[in-house]
Amino acid sequence: MGCFLIGLLVVILSIGNIIEEANGEISPKILSNIKMMNKRGPYLGIVAPNNFELNPLLASRAYVPYPSLPFIDFAGRRFRFGNISNQRVVIVMTGLGMVNAGVATQLLVSLFRLKGVLHYGIAGNADVSLDIGDVTIPKFWAHSGLWNWQRYGDGIDDELALEAGGDYTRDIGYLQFSKYNNQSDNLLNRVWYQPEEIFPVTGTPEVREHVFWVPVDKSYLDLSRQLKGMRLPQCVNTTCLPRPPKVTIVDRGVSASVFVDNAAYRTFLRSKFNATAIDMESAAVALICHQQALPFVVIRALSDLAGGGSDVSNEADLFGSLAAQNSVDVLVKFVGLLPTHKSKTHS
Repeated sequence: MGCFLIGLLVVILSIGNIIEEANGEISPKILSNIKMMNKRGPYLGIVAPNNFELNPLLASRAYVPYPSLPFIDFAGRRFRFGNISNQRVVIVMTGLGMVNAGVATQLLVSLFRLKGVLHYGIAGNADVSLDIGDVTIPKFWAHSGLWNWQRYGDGIDDELALEAGGDYTRDIGYLQFSKYNNQSDNLLNRVWYQPEEIFPVTGTPEVREHVFWVPVDKSYLDLSRQLKGMRLPQCVNTTCLPRPPKVTIVDRGVSASVFVDNAAYRTFLRSKFNATAIDMESAAVALICHQQALPFVVIRALSDLAGGGSDVSNEADLFGSLAAQNSVDVLVKFVGLLPTHKSKTHS
C-alpha cells in the first residue's frame, strides 16, 4: 500500500509538471536545471533548422555532449549542452519556417546565458556563378516574405493602404506579377516588400522600429574570412561536383516561409536584392539576435540552384547531404577560431 501511494504521488507530481509546461510555465525542476547550466555559461548558441542538418553535427567527433546533463527539454524543443573546440555550446533545432525559427531562437536567448549565436544549414542558390556545395556567409539578411499586396488598379505612384500612418512603405520595392505571365492583365497586381517591425532591448518598450537588412556581427564576419581556402568534400559516393566546394562571403541572403523552386523568382531575388542564399529560417534568427543585441553569424551551404537550371542533375536530392555536411564542417572550423576568453554575455 505504501509503495502504491508513493507511486501515485510521483504520477501526480509528473502530471503537475506536464500541466505547468503545457500552460507555458517553466516547471521548478526544469528551472532548476536551467539555473544550474547557466552557472557553467556563457555558451555559444548554435541553431540548426532541422534534423537533416542537426544530425551531422551531433555525429561529429568535434561535438562532445555534457555527460551529467546532456540536454534540457522545454516547450517542444531540446536544448543540448556540450563542447566544440573548447567552446561551451547549447544547440537547438528550430523546425521549418520563420515562425519556428523565431520561437526557438527567442527561447534560446531568453533561457540561457549566451555570448553569441551561430546559425547554419543548407540553402537554395540564386547566384549562378556559385556551385552546389559552396558554403556562403552573407553579410546581411532580410525577411522577403512580409508584403503589402496592392489593390488591383493602383499603380506604383499610388499610396499603399495604411502607408500614411507609417505601417507600410514603398521604399524597398515591389514584385509585379503581371510581368511573369502571358496575360494582358492580371488582377494580382503587385506586392511591395516591407521591413520588419522590431522592438530592440536597447529601445523603448512598445515603441517600434523598422529594419529590412539585418547585418551580421562584424567581428564574426571578419573572423570568417579565415575560412577561405578550407577544403570541403566534393563527392557523394562516386558522384562528384564539377569542382571542389569553397567558402565564400557574399553580400546578402533572404528568407521567407516559402520554398523557392522557381527560376523566375530566383532571378528576381538576385536582380532586385543581390541575394545569394535563399532559405526559410535565417532572417528570423537574425531578427531575434538583432533585437536582443546579441552577435550572430549565419553559415549556409548551397544545396541546389533554386528553381533548377544547373549542369548537375538531381541537385538537392543528390547533394543535399553533402551540403549539410559542408555547413557543419565550416561551423566547427569557425567555432575553433573563436577565442575562449572573449564573451559578450546575454542573460
